[in-house]
Amino acid sequence: MSTTEVSPVRIGKAAVAALGLLAISTGALESAVSPTLPLLQRELSLTPAEGALLSIAMLITGALLLPITGNLGDRFGGKRVMIRLMGVVVAGGLVSSLAPSLPVLLLGQVLQGAMLGAMPLSFILVRKYLSEGESSVAIGVVSGSFLAGGMLGTLIAGPIAEGLSRHWMFAIPTIGTAVATLLLHRLVPDDPPGRPDSRIDWPGLLLMSGILLTLMLVLAIVPEAGSQPIALGALVVLLGVLVAGWVAVERRSRAPMVDLRLLAQPAVWSSYAITFAVCLGTSLSMYLVPQLLAVTGDGYGFGASATDIGFYLLPGAVAAAVAGPVAGVAVRRFGSRPAVTVGVICMITALLALVFLHGEVWHLVVGKVLVALASGVCVTAVVVKTATAVSHGDTGTATSLLLVIRVVAFAAGAQVGGAFLTAGIPAGSDIPTESAFITGFVIGGAIAVLSLLTVRKLDKGVKE
Repeated sequence: MSTTEVSPVRIGKAAVAALGLLAISTGALESAVSPTLPLLQRELSLTPAEGALLSIAMLITGALLLPITGNLGDRFGGKRVMIRLMGVVVAGGLVSSLAPSLPVLLLGQVLQGAMLGAMPLSFILVRKYLSEGESSVAIGVVSGSFLAGGMLGTLIAGPIAEGLSRHWMFAIPTIGTAVATLLLHRLVPDDPPGRPDSRIDWPGLLLMSGILLTLMLVLAIVPEAGSQPIALGALVVLLGVLVAGWVAVERRSRAPMVDLRLLAQPAVWSSYAITFAVCLGTSLSMYLVPQLLAVTGDGYGFGASATDIGFYLLPGAVAAAVAGPVAGVAVRRFGSRPAVTVGVICMITALLALVFLHGEVWHLVVGKVLVALASGVCVTAVVVKTATAVSHGDTGTATSLLLVIRVVAFAAGAQVGGAFLTAGIPAGSDIPTESAFITGFVIGGAIAVLSLLTVRKLDKGVKE
């Protein structure tokens, strides 16, 4: 197929359809481990520590690869990099489906982690063939499709593993990913590179990978900072050195991985700041909801089982999946700044309500739905703003950095939430006090409030 035979609009619609299917398939593959972790621990004789490592292996790989794949997509074309990336993901899915032991399964998860790099590549493709307004909706659809796929994977992974075997819970979404990749290859022509140069900034890439890996280690050690202060201090110093080195390298490179002038644009840095604040507040507060559902305290908590908690959290997952398309339509009609402002205000309101209303299960369910919907609208709106605020040649780089910030913020929020609850356990007990949960909701809302300080910068110097 060539762009002379088919109009760009038709190509764009075909791309959205193929990318949506791909997002659903990879989302289902990404979420297969979480609901079946007890089963995997039992069948593979894993310790709790090994199970925890298995649950984060994909996240670490994704965080490391996100900026690299976005940068490569800008340099060599979104489709070209996407096809090769999905080859790695399919290989990882096959390894996971055939894995007889933990080391092999970990290898499969590491390879599958490449799927997170598909998001900025998707944004490159939809922006290449669609107008700005259509791109806003398409980005929302692709983002929502990935979340919908994650929800689907959470629902079907357990029944598939128990009804067939754990091998098929990886194999089925892997087959879907392969089919979607073939459709993308068939329906969408190669897009030209967005940048005239094709040189790769290897020093910048290596330093960025070191920064992200060190940051993940810092986040992992934060809950035990009191017992490992020297290790934490050393990692923080190393992180500072790597950041300083990366900035120095990028300033001197003739083909930098990230043009630092790009980060100085108000619409870009404000998007990053809003994303970090919103995702940190969301992750911190939403970590507390299942914990509060599970505990049985004096006048608080519900002692819910894992199955019950999954059922209670399902409406929130649906809301998160719907938020993407809703945000895309809202941005197209009203602009990014109003969509983000309304979303943040709704999120703050929901969190404040949870501070006073958490004595019934439906309070937590509704609160989770509202926060998930508001947070999803905010994040998708700033993704759209970031993608459309930069030149076509920087789309992948700018959005991949935003998605990295999103991953880091969610990881940090969960760790901070865990630290809050740990600190809130009184002597002689193993259950956090009610005030620990209340404090967490308050802090989550306060962090979200901070994002309002930069919302006005979203439109500065950029035409909507």
